[in-house]
Amino acid sequence: MEDSAVYVSLEFTPNPNTLKYSVNRKLLDKGAANFTKKADADLRSPLASRLLDIEGISGVMIGKDFVTITKTEDGDWDHVHKNASELIEKHLTEGGAILNENANQETHAHSSEVERRIQAFLDEEIRPAVANDGGDVTLDRFEDGVAYLHMQGACAGCPSSTMTLKMGIETKMKELIPEVIEVVQV
Repeated sequence: MEDSAVYVSLEFTPNPNTLKYSVNRKLLDKGAANFTKKADADLRSPLASRLLDIEGISGVMIGKDFVTITKTEDGDWDHVHKNASELIEKHLTEGGAILNENANQETHAHSSEVERRIQAFLDEEIRPAVANDGGDVTLDRFEDGVAYLHMQGACAGCPSSTMTLKMGIETKMKELIPEVIEVVQV
């Protein structure tokens, strides 16, 4: 498929400030890479760096076969969409790097058994579901019965993210991992 033409299709997400661009290419083997700072993108991802140069874009999340773009509050969707879509297609057509070789996209340095079970639950049940909407959820840490999670991509700032976090993720996680008494977004 890599020799075929690059196709970029737009998908709307539950977050009104975020759009998802699905592509007919594998961008990452697993997980997601989230960028909200230009300096971080400059070090880790040529694609995200170029996208963050577009006026009106405040965040880029790269998933397995999609790119999620978050616009600034005063960003113009017409400008952002046109430029982001064209840039993604051009970058992929030219064979541009998605992540730099030394860019460690995910680190699971969680050492406790509970953290490993939380991470497995997120990886197997939650992350694939939220990726459909252009988002991602990662574990920050587990302390004193509280699982601290990062909501990224379309999930960050989404009006329904609190409900998803509390009624969906927290309920199921507490059921499967009794050590968890609360889930909090960081």
